[in-house]
This record gives sequence, structure tokens and C-alpha cells, in this order.
Amino acid sequence: MHLEPSCCLLSIQAVRTQLSSTMKYTTGLGDAPELPQKFTFNPKIGIDNPALVISDDTEPDVRPRLCLLNRGEGEGFGFSLRKEKGCRGHMVQQVTPWSPAQRSGLQDGDRVIEVNEDFVDNQEYEKVVLKVQASGSQLFLLVLRAEDYELAMCEGMDLMAMVRAHKGDCARPRLCHIIREPGSGLGLSIIPVNGERGKYYLNPVSEGSAERAGIQAGDRLLWINGVMVSTLTHSALAKMVKNSAEYMTLMVIDSRSEESYAHRRLPILPAFAGVHNLPHRPKTLQLVQGPQGYGFLLRQEKLASGRIAHLMREIDPCSPADVAGMEDGDLLLAVNGEQVEKSEHEDIVSRIRQSGQQVTLTTISIQGRDFYSQLGFSPLLFYEQTIPKRERFPELTLSRKDVHTKLRGPRLCVLHKEDTGFGFNLAYVQNKAGTYVGQVAVGRAGEGAGLKEGDVIVEVNEQNVEGQHFAEVLRLIKNAGTTLRLLVVERAGYETLRKSGFSINTGIISCSIQVPDSTQDYFV
Repeated sequence: MHLEPSCCLLSIQAVRTQLSSTMKYTTGLGDAPELPQKFTFNPKIGIDNPALVISDDTEPDVRPRLCLLNRGEGEGFGFSLRKEKGCRGHMVQQVTPWSPAQRSGLQDGDRVIEVNEDFVDNQEYEKVVLKVQASGSQLFLLVLRAEDYELAMCEGMDLMAMVRAHKGDCARPRLCHIIREPGSGLGLSIIPVNGERGKYYLNPVSEGSAERAGIQAGDRLLWINGVMVSTLTHSALAKMVKNSAEYMTLMVIDSRSEESYAHRRLPILPAFAGVHNLPHRPKTLQLVQGPQGYGFLLRQEKLASGRIAHLMREIDPCSPADVAGMEDGDLLLAVNGEQVEKSEHEDIVSRIRQSGQQVTLTTISIQGRDFYSQLGFSPLLFYEQTIPKRERFPELTLSRKDVHTKLRGPRLCVLHKEDTGFGFNLAYVQNKAGTYVGQVAVGRAGEGAGLKEGDVIVEVNEQNVEGQHFAEVLRLIKNAGTTLRLLVVERAGYETLRKSGFSINTGIISCSIQVPDSTQDYFV
């Protein structure tokens, strides 16, 4: 049996004593030296020395497990998600017998680390609930047992690094929205993989529409406008591309990550994807009640598509709703981080009234809701905006002094260039000024500096770019050298600040309001 030296803690003095008692030498000329006694080591009893200690100094064996939940039409997932005061993480409780949760192996006390391949241990509770609610019929959870989670916290383990090690070299798939441009079209070629039916890789034109939408050379094409390409013949795929009018939405992945998903025996679904340049993103409106209320009417209407929706109407000028950026005809998706599209109208009104002086609404335009319906998933699936924590305060209106504390204000992000660049992509709306952050690479310079997907870029190295088009902003960033200073504002805060007439600069860097966590419980 071989033991590494680090496995034994042996007293030096004890060793010396042991050696002196087992090895006898004489110095007389007539005496022959006695040979040392044989030195034996028995790992069970040591070397007859009570000071010998064998220690298993190993890393704690903390392993996450994947739970795949499949639910039927009108069925819940069958578990409760809890956030406790003063505790990190999201706890599973009340797993219902015979439910999708129990069939997947989910257990009471499990801590949710990822939802649909998205790390959520450090995310707001409301945001995690929305991700679960918007998952559709399938939900993929990466979880830790309660005791493993507590051990990881006590040992100071990096859970995100642990998850990366669990997955190996794997990046999430990407949803890319490509806008067809006059003369140059979509700017990419779709090439069949030799000998592999239903598999294609992409080759974007340099500086073309596809490359700006986030397509990279060699990407594998998985999904187009809501249809998996593996179900399409080559001629059907070519016809779909040709008939796409103004835009096309693709799901792609690099070949190495595709192999990783295959090795883990996981399907590659839109719910796993990061997004780049998707239009019609939902927005968060944080309303503070004024003397006349919130200043809007919530009305239930039947849309042209036949869908029953809850719409914002009759928005009063200069009211809290108007200041927050609400627009007539916006469709309500969630109240205080809880999905309400399928709720009864009276229940939604009651929730808003019970919110007191402050309510957080998640909305989208009707056109945007139709766009996501055509793609076959909820817009909340890729909703990345921060849901503000609720607080109570006496102010009835927003003043110039407090507008930056009630809303997310500007942030200065300093990025240091790496071998692979700054670690983020740019996005824009066609034929409009203004550029925002698209995909942010995990573990790269952009994420480390605090960039968030959807952030509006206000300044590049202290130069205001609000009125500049995409190409000029891209040029400034490419010429920035090794250090890049970006002044950014999350989209909802940017729109509100602009409507309020505030000048956005580094002099009004955002400060956060800290409020106590409370125990929250939501059954899904």
C-alpha cells in the first residue's frame, strides 16, 4: 500500500525516538555492528507510536445532479421554491407525490443551482421563479443536496466553478436574430455537414448582418424560426430561408459544445440559449403610487389572434405609469415577479392593489408577444432585467434628487482586454441610433466588469455615443486599446431617465437601496 507523505502527520521527535530504539551500533574494534532491525509500516496500527495520525485531507465530495421535469398540459411541476431570510440560495420544498418533480428525483431541501443551464444561485428569487414558470413543458434543474450545499458554503467553494467543472468545456447555445439587409441579404451561407443528415454549419459574411447578430464561422445550425432543422429536408430548409421576409431567428452552437451536450445526453433546447439581438424584449416598470394612484387602467381584451390579454390603457400624462415608461397597449406579463398572463383579471387587479405604495410590472408590446408566440416560447424565458426589491417609503413622486436611487442608474464598467477580446457582443435596432450590450461571455472581461445583457451604452471612453449608429460605436471600441471604459444603463432605467429629462453621465453613478430579505415561497 502506498501513502503520499501528505497523508501522515508524524512527530519528528517520535521518529527519532523510534529510530534510536530500533537501530543499535557499536564502536569497539572487536565488535561487529548489529544490522538495523527491519522497519515495517502497518497502516492499521502505525509504527507502535500513538503520536502517528493518518489523516484523509481531501476535498469535500460535492456533486450536483440534474433533474429533468416533464409536465403535461395544465399540470404544475409539483414543488415549492423557497427563499429564506438571511440565507443564500433557493430551496426546494413540498415535493408533491407522483408529480413531475418527484419523478425526476427532486427532494425536499435540495438547493437549485441552475435553471435550464443558467446559473441562478446568485440571482434574485423573483427572477428564478419567472424562469421556472416560463419553462413550458420541460424544466431542467441542476441541484445540490441540502447537506452538500451547506458544506460547500462552509468550505467557501466557488459553486459557479464547480458547475463549469461538472459540464466541462461547454458553452450555451445562442439565439440570434438576423435582419435581412437590402443588397446583402442575411449575410450567411448554410452548408450541409457531409454524411450527416439534418446537420448544417454556418459561414457568415464578414461585417454582414449575420455576423453582427452573433453568428460565428463554424456554428452548427439547430433551429430556425421555431423549427428544429433536424426535422427538415435540405430543400425545405432552403425554402424557409428564401421565404423569410425581413428577418430570421436562428439557434446555433459551436461544434465542441454540441459534442458536450451529446456526451451528457442532453437535448439542446431554446430554453438553454443565451440571446443576442432579439427584438421586443420585455421591460420592468417600477411604479410608485401618487396622489391619484398609479395613473393607468388595466383592461382585459381579446386580441386579433384570439388570445385574451391584460392591457395597459388610458395612461395619465406625468403619472407614475407615464414616468416609468408605460405605453398604451402594453401587455402585462408579470406582477412583482409573478407570471400573470393566465390569471383571472380580478386576481391581477387584487395583486396590484395589495402591493401598497409600490408595484413592479413586467410588460411587452402586443407585437412583441406575437413575435415570441410564433417562435413557440414565452418572452419571460429570456428576460434578464433585474426585478427591483420592494421597499416602502413615504415619497409619492420622483424628484430629481431621488430618481437615481429609486431606479437603476448609470454604471461605469472598466474592461481590460484579454486574448479573446473584451468578452461581449454589441447589438442594435436596425435604422435607429443607439447601441446596447448583446451576449456577455461567462467568466470573461465583460462579466467581470459588471456588464449585463441589454445594458444601453451611453459613453465609450468618456465619449457620448447615444446618438451614434452601430458602426461608429463598434469602431470606437475596436480602437480602444487594452482598456475600455463603458458608461451603461439598464434599458428600463435609461428610458425613464430620458423621459425625466436627466443628463446621463459619470456624475450620477447608480447607488443601490439595500432592503432586508424576507422569506418567500412560491409553488410551481
